[in-house]
Formats: sequence, structure tokens, C-alpha cells
Amino acid sequence: MATIKIKQIKSGIDRPERQKRTLRALGFTKLNQTLEKEATPQILGMVKKVEHLVIVVK
Repeated sequence: MATIKIKQIKSGIDRPERQKRTLRALGFTKLNQTLEKEATPQILGMVKKVEHLVIVVK
């Protein structure tokens, strides 16, 4: 299956608890961290929920 690279560009501080947990579930622990994940519907949905905090890197 295809993979995507996602990078956290904004902090989860002062965000709703649900968004903080979504960032943690994606695997983010630091700002500007880049992760490579499989592009499953679950991962894409989580990225959509925090799209204002992350970007998809080519």
C-alpha cells in the first residue's frame, strides 16, 4: 500500500484534548517531526482531523 510522509508544523498546546490525542496516536512527540505512515483510511482520517497542525510532505 502507498505511504505518506506527514510533518507536524504547529504545536498541540492550547488545542482540544481530542486533537492532542490524535497527534499522539499518529506518533508525533516533537514539533517539526516527520513520520512515514501507510495511507490507510484510518490514518488519512486522522490527518484530516488535525490538518491545521500537520502537512503532507511529498
